[in-house]
Amino acid sequence: QGFGIMYQGRLVCFYSYESDLGNGWEDRRVYNDPEEIRQQALRMGANIIAFAFTQN
Repeated sequence: QGFGIMYQGRLVCFYSYESDLGNGWEDRRVYNDPEEIRQQALRMGANIIAFAFTQN
């Protein structure tokens, strides 16, 4: 689940709730997350970055 703060029509802050995307970005041995969860976290992070870079 995620929340955003909009300012003048732009998303300026994204907050993920009850999840920590960074856990999926760590080395697999740190949190022992399954590969599927790690891939989902990486895709979500890539989507957030792509969204931020493609806004006018």
